[in-house]
Parts: sequence; structure tokens; C-alpha cells
Amino acid sequence: MSLSLVLACGWLVLVNVVGMFPSKRNHWPQAYALIALGVPILIYLIYQHGPWAGLIFLAAAMSVLRWPVIYLGRWVKRKIGCE
Repeated sequence: MSLSLVLACGWLVLVNVVGMFPSKRNHWPQAYALIALGVPILIYLIYQHGPWAGLIFLAAAMSVLRWPVIYLGRWVKRKIGCE
């Protein structure tokens, strides 16, 4: 197993563990840190294993960190005027 796959799987486990802890601020600071940590892992995974492995990891990350993705989608819709 390559280093990028180990890092990606470890990141997914870390995200799930962090999501289990209670938080008064709805996990937003943790989400920002996990996104900042996950983007280089995603790039490294795409570099080593190609775009399909990167898309699978991106889909898994988006399923766990779904609220930042939902708010990003709403922000983009507001900016392009689709509402």
C-alpha cells in the first residue's frame, strides 16, 4: 500500500473520529483544519494513483464533510445568480 493511500485512509478515519466528539461551535474550526490537511493528501493521491482514485477520495471526503460543501454550493449559486 502506498503512502498516499495510507494518508488518505488515515485522514478519513481522523475525520470520522473528530466528528464523533461534541462541539459547541458545530465543528467548523475542525472542518477548516481537516480541509487544509486533506487537500494536499488529495493532490498527492492523484499524483500517485491517478484521477479515479482522487475522485473516490474526494467523494468520500465530501460525504463526511458535507456541510462545507453545501454552503459552498449555496455561495456559488448566489454569486452566479441562479436563485
